[in-house]
Amino acid sequence: MHTSFASINGFPSQRRRDIYLLSPRLLPPEVIAVAFAKTSRSPRSFREIAQELTEERSSEFHEKWVVGYGHGSVAEHAVLHLALENLSRLAIESLESNRLCSYTEKSTRYQIFDAFYFPPEIAASPHSQLYETTCRNLFRTYQECLDPVREVVEALHPRGAEEPVAAYEARIRSKYVDVCRFLLPCATVANVGMTANARALEHAITKMLSHPLDEVRAVGAEIKRVACAEVPTLVKYAGPSAYLTETAAALGAAAIEAVTIEAGEDPSAGVRLVHHDRDAETRVVAACLYRHGRSTYSDAWARASAMGPLKRRAVIEQALGRLGRHDVPIREIEHTTYTFDIVCDQGAYFDLKRHRMMTQSPQAPTVELGYAVPRAIDEAGLGRRYRDAVEQATDAYRRVALDFPHEAAYLVTNAHNRRFLATMNLREFYSLVPLRAREAGHFSYRRVAMLIYEAVRAVHPDLVAHVRFGYEAPDAATLEARFFSEQGGDPCDS
Repeated sequence: MHTSFASINGFPSQRRRDIYLLSPRLLPPEVIAVAFAKTSRSPRSFREIAQELTEERSSEFHEKWVVGYGHGSVAEHAVLHLALENLSRLAIESLESNRLCSYTEKSTRYQIFDAFYFPPEIAASPHSQLYETTCRNLFRTYQECLDPVREVVEALHPRGAEEPVAAYEARIRSKYVDVCRFLLPCATVANVGMTANARALEHAITKMLSHPLDEVRAVGAEIKRVACAEVPTLVKYAGPSAYLTETAAALGAAAIEAVTIEAGEDPSAGVRLVHHDRDAETRVVAACLYRHGRSTYSDAWARASAMGPLKRRAVIEQALGRLGRHDVPIREIEHTTYTFDIVCDQGAYFDLKRHRMMTQSPQAPTVELGYAVPRAIDEAGLGRRYRDAVEQATDAYRRVALDFPHEAAYLVTNAHNRRFLATMNLREFYSLVPLRAREAGHFSYRRVAMLIYEAVRAVHPDLVAHVRFGYEAPDAATLEARFFSEQGGDPCDS
């Protein structure tokens, strides 16, 4: 295919469109990054630019322009794929806190877990036996629950007359493993695949090398070592950040001040909408008018403000009414945001944190907010065994935390409640809610997704009227009653 161009000063009027890969199998990532960078000042094709580059010349380019002059966007063209095995889920949480990377990890819904991380500091301390005994008891209880809970699930979800055995077993497996995974501690080890460009990777390494946990710092150092084999210039200067470590310490000290809970406030409440834009509908309408018109934003805002509720609703209908289940809403709805104070079990948080487009501020894992008890555990006759295991972990956490406040978090289970602050724009809301509320999802985060939906619907029904669930979604209270027994533990403010 050819593309036509107007002829200027004797230059050809036609040039051949060409789209191709600069394959990392043939070119090192740093060379590819330079090939793309040079196109801003060179009229030649990418192939011609790449042919004259060597790894040494690419390194010199990066030293001068990326490191010396801070043109960090060049490093975004150097992409690496990292395989990380046998990291604790606590370390994986730190790794996955980096927004501009991609991750796929071993799933607690489809695989059986059987190993845990033993921090060297605790192993060499008087808490060694307590830590090991607690983890082994949690894993033993987890294993003991699998078959009895499976029987409960099979009774509730019998195999269809024409459903293949393999398909049924896969469907049932995710359901009973979903229940039993509440017993897994943060020390549980898993594998994770990570794809990142060198710029994002350098930031991730810096954060990990500045982390209070020795395991996370060690993982950061190993990532740096491995990455330097492919991008020797772009990540070699990543190191601990005094800003990150000192700021965390200072803010931690400030947060130690006594906190009082307002009368009637439940510190283990599920989802509270704490901030929202009261002009959200006007803001969305104004953004739509601005984007598709020719006026200033002040004019678009004045016009949207002058509209009555019915006219604003009509514009919102035009913006969102044609959405199909797999459509992505227009970006104009990003101009309004919602902030939630969320308390949910650690397992649900681990899934919800993957929505990295929202801004998340999680508190450290703790045992002080109580824990979740899946109804299927009680129905399988395992309620006392389950509670004993989680209560033992709770007690062990408190004892270990006296000497190792950060490392004690390895003993926090998926059942223990976690508090985090989440701010999302309306477009992210339209992504998170239907995805996490779907029937195939884990019942724990389905409940959180519906609580988020119900909280926003209560203040802006027109803006959320077009969320496509694909089925009649149950309300959060129904999910709570169907899947959870009463909360365990004695929640108090941490």
